[in-house]
Amino acid sequence: MMDLVLEFKNGVIAGGGADGIGFFVISGNYSGQTGESSWVKQYVGRHAVDYKGYREGKGIWGNWTLPGLKGGFHIWPLSEGPPLDAAEESDEMVEPVLAPA
Repeated sequence: MMDLVLEFKNGVIAGGGADGIGFFVISGNYSGQTGESSWVKQYVGRHAVDYKGYREGKGIWGNWTLPGLKGGFHIWPLSEGPPLDAAEESDEMVEPVLAPA
């Protein structure tokens, strides 16, 4: 789990947060037409993680990648609470404060 704040505006994703690894910043883009998004989570003074996802309802589902590693993720607005099947989701779940517009 991690704390994450994202802003979606004019096709640009920006934000940041913290998890068990450390603090990070987010930068990327999204398409309001297709629901596709991609961003980089850059840990301060450390490595970066690439994300690609698709908007479904008020959440984003997708995959993250590192060299030689990959996994799935699901992020959703904090106001929605955890999904019913949260225990069965991927190794990395994020609770953003702001939902995609």
